Amino acid sequence: MSKEVNALSGLLMEHKQTVIVLDFGSQYTQLIARRIREQKVYSEILPWDTAPEQILARVPRGIVLSGGPASSLEPGAPAVAPEIVASGIPLLGICYGMQTLALALGGTVRKGERAEYGRTQVTRFGEHPLFEGVNRELSVWMSHWDQVDVVPPGTVLLAESEGGVPAAFATPDGRVSALQFHPEVVHTACGTTILANFLFKICGCLPAWDLDEWMRAIMEAVRQTVKNGRVICGLSGGVDSSVAAMLVQKALGDGLTCIFVNNGLLRLGEAEEILKAYHGLGLDVRYVDASERFLDALTGVTEPEKKRKIIGEIFVRVFEEAAQATGGAQWLLQGTLYPDVIESGQKGRGAAVIKTHHNVGGLPEKMSLGLLEPLRDLFKDEVRVIGRLLQLPDAILGRHPFPGPGLGVRCLGDLSRDRLEVLRQADAIFLQALRDAGLYDQIWQAFAVLLPVRSVGVVGDVRTYGETVVLRAVEAQDGMTADWARLPYELLDCVGRRICNGIPGVSRVVYDVTGKPPATIEWE
Repeated sequence: MSKEVNALSGLLMEHKQTVIVLDFGSQYTQLIARRIREQKVYSEILPWDTAPEQILARVPRGIVLSGGPASSLEPGAPAVAPEIVASGIPLLGICYGMQTLALALGGTVRKGERAEYGRTQVTRFGEHPLFEGVNRELSVWMSHWDQVDVVPPGTVLLAESEGGVPAAFATPDGRVSALQFHPEVVHTACGTTILANFLFKICGCLPAWDLDEWMRAIMEAVRQTVKNGRVICGLSGGVDSSVAAMLVQKALGDGLTCIFVNNGLLRLGEAEEILKAYHGLGLDVRYVDASERFLDALTGVTEPEKKRKIIGEIFVRVFEEAAQATGGAQWLLQGTLYPDVIESGQKGRGAAVIKTHHNVGGLPEKMSLGLLEPLRDLFKDEVRVIGRLLQLPDAILGRHPFPGPGLGVRCLGDLSRDRLEVLRQADAIFLQALRDAGLYDQIWQAFAVLLPVRSVGVVGDVRTYGETVVLRAVEAQDGMTADWARLPYELLDCVGRRICNGIPGVSRVVYDVTGKPPATIEWE
């Protein structure tokens, strides 16, 4: 038996105003959706080739066309559907979205003589609702090569870049608007104002996306779905599963049993710390030590996706067994979030799989439990807001994100018990140093990675050939994009020396200075 509930989307379409973001493959698509939600308007991301009738069935107040890596001049290039253009729903094209809109409306696009990338100065003309309250001269973020040559009939040119390239056009009423630059990026001055103008002045949205109201609605959806059944929760100790558990407990009362599984891939002292954090929250938490079962199954496995599949499979089987041991359950509760769904390519056809999350694409096809995912349409910071509404302690809400597969995706290569212990020790040294420096709460996520790479070292005038540890620390709002944290050199120096001097077998420590994109936050 396999069944799934995702009641949230239906509730939102019935009770909320929705703005659809059509994804043409931009690295900023998720950021567009997040910026819209920051204006208290619900947004949903769909692939660009979603059937028009499915899009229109949601009765969106507006549709945003994202950027993308393709050239609109290529045969078979992704394009906005004619039904969407003719729908009368306000449209906003961004970057590639501007170019495909221009072509759909009878304008022309050409290959630029040079690319515009990074900060660019733009001059706007005249008055238009889209640019109300926006400076005449503004610095924006560009990332394109193709450019609109002639704006479509019935539209007016609203702005040009310093190179004379059309930077914005729109119909006089604003029903169709297009920007060559990215208003969702913080580097664009007045970008938030431009998006707000589109939402409120053109689409007629109201700031009605309210997480308190959402919480009440989703709890009612959970009650209607589960009815008199029982729910078992895979509790990890992280923010996501903790909020999901407290939410469902508040909805169902005593219909929830939480299972904390020690998979042998936890951080140093984590099992004890997690069980202590849940004490006094009123949750029914059962502890299962399945570490040997997981580690035995992972022996000799080095391919990242295979690791995730194995971990996901065993998690489910452990929960199924636990459900029988606790008197039977019909539903498996998970803290799946919107970024998990997006990165796992589960939002519709054409979505790229970045990595399979064990709780999304990593689950087995056949399950005896139904899947309950009340948070799957929320971003991480929204989940933390829900957690505060549920009065979860800071010790849980302030924890850095920790992947479901745990250290299994941070110990690259062979998952031997010895290598995992090296990683635990290195990770603990790094996190404690951040806490001692008062930086832990300022960092979105920090951790150590163990590479399948050995390097030559010297200890006591003796040649060594040891492991390589990577330190990773990033700053982010929602985890969809991130920048590497500029930690003090003195702290990195201290951590590097403690790891190399305190952990036998480590000869080198390096620091990861890659943002997301192009990298992911985790290494696997």
